[in-house]
Parts: sequence; structure tokens; C-alpha cells
Amino acid sequence: MSDNTTGAIRLQAQQSHYREHSVPLYLTSSFTFEDAEQARAVFADEEPGQVYSRYGNPNVDELIRKMCFLEKAEDGFAFASGMGAIFGSLGALLQSGDHVLACRSVFGSTHQLLTNIFPKWGITYTYADAAKPEEWEDLITPATKLILIETPSNPGLELIDLAWLGELKQKHNLLLVVDNCFATPVLQTPADYGADLVLHSATKYIDGQGRVLGGIAVGSKELIAQVRFFARHTGPALSAFNAWILSKSLETLSLRMEKHCENALKLAEALEGNPALEKVNYPFLPSFPQYELAKKQMRLGGGIVTLQVKGGYEAAKRFIDNLQMASITSNLGDTRTIVTHPASTTHSKLTEEERLATGITPGLVRVSVGLESINDILADMQQALGRV
Repeated sequence: MSDNTTGAIRLQAQQSHYREHSVPLYLTSSFTFEDAEQARAVFADEEPGQVYSRYGNPNVDELIRKMCFLEKAEDGFAFASGMGAIFGSLGALLQSGDHVLACRSVFGSTHQLLTNIFPKWGITYTYADAAKPEEWEDLITPATKLILIETPSNPGLELIDLAWLGELKQKHNLLLVVDNCFATPVLQTPADYGADLVLHSATKYIDGQGRVLGGIAVGSKELIAQVRFFARHTGPALSAFNAWILSKSLETLSLRMEKHCENALKLAEALEGNPALEKVNYPFLPSFPQYELAKKQMRLGGGIVTLQVKGGYEAAKRFIDNLQMASITSNLGDTRTIVTHPASTTHSKLTEEERLATGITPGLVRVSVGLESINDILADMQQALGRV
């Protein structure tokens, strides 16, 4: 299949003798064998087949197959959450003595992994600034094993040039791991630039309706074999039900992302210059510091807009509390417009210095722009800003 949209719709688990059009739920913990020899052969990987739903499941396998198609990957493994995917992948690929070079603007829980959990196992890290690419090479040490980035970042929307980074990782023979949650494979495919492993919190845009948790890692067969071994024996398996939901959601991902991006751009354009705001950040706004990179690297600008409200936390709080339609929650990528105050919620465990280093100011509000009428979204935002 040459088209991503077609693949996301038409790739399915094998039809059963019932000839169902929609793939059924495989709610089973284990699978039976014809005889003892088949059981032995499947466990020995001499014969393909399902063993146990912690290892694999037809619904989970369908989701993986679709995501591999969309991200141009050979293989993948699905996890119970996005953080499960990040921890499971890094845990599989790193060992004591290894060093990670990461963009400073990683998600709050990823920051906790790097700063508090992995150091207990002798794994070190260094942060690099997205705005200072000239410094990255000097931060690579003989112990550096991989580069870990998000682009666009959460919540600051910082971009990293994937073509340049692909050349850097190739030069130093490193693994490049990209969290592609904000862009999704609809807007960018990091494998085009040499990414070895691509991660997603499927909870966000892949689900798209705020229903279930899920995560996925896709990459080469060699790397995923290591991830699969680690994950199978540590247990962060995705449930068949969640996989079924996520796989069905992929059928509309392209359409949803186009509408998210259309609404987000219109909102950003309309709010830019609002007297209650210091700044509006959106990758496809000409005023965005990395606008040219965004246009080169991304097919559209994404569904997230960030607003710097004048007056800091108290003003941001007044803005949020006066919203009448938008939801206040820490999730994103939903059909419904969502606002979040990162400094007091998703990134509250970072120090103030750490937050400011990634552009998370007290007045920053992250807006996950939904699929409602743009006129209704804009009216809600404008009336709330008018009360700040």
C-alpha cells in the first residue's frame, strides 16, 4: 500500500472463519496448541503463533503492524502507556556505564527517568539545548550510547533538525531515539532522517478521544528484539482492548490531524497580538523562531499552541478558570480542546530553574486544540483572555 491513510485503514488481523468485517476483540490471557510439538515449536520461535497475551495478542499485533507501516519501521512492541514505551526501550538498550545525550526539553516523567531512576543503575545523562546545536557534538563522550529527543517538545514546541541530528548520530555511531508523540507519523517520519527507534504515547493523538492508555516503540528488527525481550519479562503489556481501540483510531488519524492543525493555525493567528498575551507559539506561525525548520521538517504545524499570558501564574489561572468550553486536564490530542498549566501540573516536579531553561514560565498555558468549530474555540479563548 503506497498511501499511509489506506494502510492505516486496511491493514488488519487475519479474518476468522466468521468472516467479520471489523476485527473482533481477542480477550484471552493465553492461546491453545494443536499438540505438544506445536507448543514446543512456537515457544522455540520455530513456528509463528500466539503464546500468551503478555507476549503478544492479535489485537496488539495489528496495532504494531499499522504503526510500523506508518513510521516506516521493521518491527515494534506495544506498551501499557507512553512512559512504558520510553522506559522499556531505554531500559532494554542501556546498561551500567552508558551515557545518554538528551534534549533538555524532554517530558517531565522522562526527566525523572534520566535524573532519578537510571542513575541508580549507573546510567548517566547530559542535556543539550535545542537552540544551541553547535554544542551537541562536544557533549558526546566515549560512553554515549544514544541520543534521546522530542520534536516538537512538550510543552515548549522546540524543534530539533532531524536531518542534522541524523548525520551527527551516524558520525559517532550512536542510536537516535525520537519521541514522535506531538507530530505523529502523519506530520513527520523520523525514520526518513535516520532515527533508529521511534516512540509514541498512543494515549494522545493515536487514540484521539481521551479513552485509553497505550504506548509503542518501532524500529529495526535488531533493536526491537532487545526491547521485546526486556518488555516480555518485565510485564508492561498493552491490553487487547486498548490495542483494539487504538488500532481502530488509526483509521481516522490522518483526517483528525489535518483538522487539529487547521484549527490550531487559525487559533494561533487570531490570538497573536492579543493584549493579554506576551507571545503565541505555534510552529507554522511566521513569528515562530524555528518557522523555516518547521516548514521543512513537518507537513503541518501540529495541534498544540502555547500561550504566554501576561502577569504570570495568577493571570494564567484567571484565564483558565474563565474558560467555558475548553477542558482543564493534563491530557492532549483529544477531539475536545484542552488547556493545561505545565508549571503547576505536568512539569511541577522540575525545579523552577529547570522549567525556565525549557521555556516553561509561570504564565505558559498549553492548548491542545480540538476538533470543535474554530469559531467556538476562538470565542471561548477570547472571552477568557478578556477577563484576565
